[in-house]
Amino acid sequence: MERTLFIIKPDAVQRGLIGEIITRLERRGLRLVAMKMIRMSEELARRHYAIHEGKPFFEPLVAYITSAPVVVMVWEGPKAIEIVRRTMGATNPAEAAPGTIRADYALEIGRNLVHGSDGPQTAVTEINLFFTPEEILSWERDTDRWILE
Repeated sequence: MERTLFIIKPDAVQRGLIGEIITRLERRGLRLVAMKMIRMSEELARRHYAIHEGKPFFEPLVAYITSAPVVVMVWEGPKAIEIVRRTMGATNPAEAAPGTIRADYALEIGRNLVHGSDGPQTAVTEINLFFTPEEILSWERDTDRWILE
């Protein structure tokens, strides 16, 4: 099973889209193994987006992600990273495929609603930024036999 970090960003929280977004991932068949609502600190935001430090959008990104609560989650399943990223849609909502979260609910890159890890190593790093091992629950879901081969 693969795990990925997923963040519902401040714009989606403020717009009341938390339930809709979680529903999409649950309906895909992924299993939620950790979740919490936080107000991301500036220090945590800078660590999370460190790869973008020095780019023109870095400071506005830090200001935005710390401006209001976010919901951070860990999702689990076969190819979880790929499935989450396809469900999210392209970073630029104008280029996102119809039916994706970003195509359906976003207009601009700077307000694109969600974040998902972009690869296995990134997922491990990001999950460890937001969750302790004790906060991630391994559990069996009765419906998995109808979802997984």
